[in-house]
Amino acid sequence: MNDSLVKAMALDGHVRLYINRTTDLVQDAMDRFHLSNPAADALGRVLSVASIMGSMLKSDKEMLTINILGSGELGSIVVVANADGTVRGFVDNPSAGLGGDGQPAPRVSDLIGLPGTLTVTKDLSMAENWSGTVELQNGEIGQDFAYYFTLSEQTPTAVSVGVKIDETGKVIAAGCLVLQMMPDADSTDISICEHVLSGLKPMTSIIEDYDDASLALLAEDLFDDTEVLETIPVSFKCSCSKEKTAGLLKTVAPAELKNMIEEDHGATVTCNFCNADYDFSEEELKKILEETEKHLEESEELESHVS
Repeated sequence: MNDSLVKAMALDGHVRLYINRTTDLVQDAMDRFHLSNPAADALGRVLSVASIMGSMLKSDKEMLTINILGSGELGSIVVVANADGTVRGFVDNPSAGLGGDGQPAPRVSDLIGLPGTLTVTKDLSMAENWSGTVELQNGEIGQDFAYYFTLSEQTPTAVSVGVKIDETGKVIAAGCLVLQMMPDADSTDISICEHVLSGLKPMTSIIEDYDDASLALLAEDLFDDTEVLETIPVSFKCSCSKEKTAGLLKTVAPAELKNMIEEDHGATVTCNFCNADYDFSEEELKKILEETEKHLEESEELESHVS
């Protein structure tokens, strides 16, 4: 099975269901950042939930950013999700959780550390972004996001998410299930959902069980009347480029650009979100410096005319 995301409805439209397989996506992130197994587990869980949250957006122009900031060794987790199910993100400390031989791997909650916060910021192409913040409940990601949905978005939600990695650093299984109650759900619908959730295996076991089948079949097996609405591919995908990176360099102070040219004879800029490197030669930096200085002169001239 390839990485994908299924959107479905059940119980006469009273329940909304999202399921994704993110095994390859998490492996991609792990390889890009050379993550320790525990750090990959933590980031992989957030990437998996974020992929589903991004798919809830209504327009390709919209995006959301998740920031989890705890008090543990991992530092912060930052993930950006788009409406097409693609995600990108990083952790402050990629090597978190590397203990000595024979020591058990730390739990995700220990790496993140409590107290902490989970913040979701949505860019909805409006005048101002929307943002919601909740306190971390246990640092295991699933319950924290369920709490966020219920408190900040007033949508009762259950979240099951997991990542399984072997000793060699191979991601065996990763994925997420999000189940949300619609406003017209009644007590019977709630009871059925509670029964379904109580019988669920860990998410990684479910992904392994259905790895030769499809997520649509999994959704249909959960409820008798499941209606699959859409299946889309998901992946780790960054929007960075050398052109965009050059634009960022134009915001650097001219003195710093001159230092890169005269002392380093070039520069390498690394994208935080995907760890891609962009190399700029001395000549390229000189061109950027010329454009920067020209822009500053034009701005100063405009300000003098206005004053």
